[in-house]
Amino acid sequence: MPFIQALGQFSYKVGAGNFCLVHVSLVPVLNCVGEQKTKPTQHSVRGLRGQGLAPHILACRSTMGSNTIASQVLDEAAKGKLSQFCLIPGENIITLYDVPNIWHIPLLLRDQKAHEAIFKVLNLNCVIKEPRLDEWTNRAEACDLLHEPVRIALVGKYTELSDAYLSVLKALVHASVDCRKKLFVDWIPASNLEDATAKENPDAYKAAWKLLKGAEGILVPGGFGDRGVQGKILAVKYARENRIPFLGICLGMQIAVVEFARSVLGVKDATSTEFDPNTKSPYVIFMPEGSKTHMGGTMRLGSRRTYFQTKECKSAKLYGCRSFIDERHRHRYEVNPDFVSRLENAGLSFTGKDETGQRMEIAELPNHPYFVGVQFHPEFKSRPGKPSPLFLGFIAAACGQLDVVLQRCSNVDSNSLLKVPAIKTYQKKSSLKPSYRREYVLESVKGLNF
Repeated sequence: MPFIQALGQFSYKVGAGNFCLVHVSLVPVLNCVGEQKTKPTQHSVRGLRGQGLAPHILACRSTMGSNTIASQVLDEAAKGKLSQFCLIPGENIITLYDVPNIWHIPLLLRDQKAHEAIFKVLNLNCVIKEPRLDEWTNRAEACDLLHEPVRIALVGKYTELSDAYLSVLKALVHASVDCRKKLFVDWIPASNLEDATAKENPDAYKAAWKLLKGAEGILVPGGFGDRGVQGKILAVKYARENRIPFLGICLGMQIAVVEFARSVLGVKDATSTEFDPNTKSPYVIFMPEGSKTHMGGTMRLGSRRTYFQTKECKSAKLYGCRSFIDERHRHRYEVNPDFVSRLENAGLSFTGKDETGQRMEIAELPNHPYFVGVQFHPEFKSRPGKPSPLFLGFIAAACGQLDVVLQRCSNVDSNSLLKVPAIKTYQKKSSLKPSYRREYVLESVKGLNF
């Protein structure tokens, strides 16, 4: 409610012609009669008007549980009711139905002239231009036709709620499409890999390890707390010893350092002070400038600069052999600089550091097909058509294309951004339209299918 009130005040201050409100609403369907019901939308619009907000455009989500577009498009009768009772022009009522993947949504909006409706509300008719979406169209269509799979195991703490790793999932999608692969993500609760689960729930333990061993790449994302840490360590160890492509993000990098110290250096009690504040082998420590009593706003946040220590490592090559990069951070713990020389002498290379040289940003195993851990969050800057370099390298390694990608990434434009060529339109297309479904389907065994 406070947000709606603030929005109303904002619209009043900026004035008409400077504010466009798009109201997204569900138009449910009664399966018994197959009729689209507009009453819920009418009530929600009435409620908005009661708060001083008048929607300019209606975006109606409609589905009848069918795979055909015709059954999901808002029919003229329903559109007429909405236009009459919500006082919104019919051309400003847009249907949002199921599409093969989310990248079709801009095309869907363009086909219904949504851009023209927005321009009209904002009095921008003088700049109306037809959107140039040729490259976007090719990419969306190419994504529909992907069939060669790449299977990634995501080992985390919050796997029951996929939205907790939404940015990571999107970055994986961007990279897999660039590599012309169909992404399958297997969710593995880290605690299910631990010995305690083997005793308490043997079936869950076996299922988790089966998924891990069947993956072509293993990813350990960020997180907080000590639950599932041992399972993450086991996943990292499996990836390292079996030469499976691995990507560790934030906590995932710290876990990789701890696993390396335990397995390679023989420091069995190596851990992070986040999990054991009194440990005698603190390979990961609380940042010196942080506050342990005032947690709010004390994290190392935002864009920070990382300097490559060598341009011969995989991460530097993926970023176009640049001297430094700027990536977004969100952490309170870091690799203990007192143990860095010992770790590097044993074979773990810290190829990226901050400006002081004391904070480890990137860790790699040079003799591994792809073993990269980063303190920052590369997924936050991944975009369709311009995937995160580290995610691109990870997916490429998982499907045997890393050498090709490293060669391509050596080509850098004037802005020092990767030149990722547009996906070419497939010459041979199926005469049948793809069945329309939701963007992804979550299954307990088969994983996440994009």
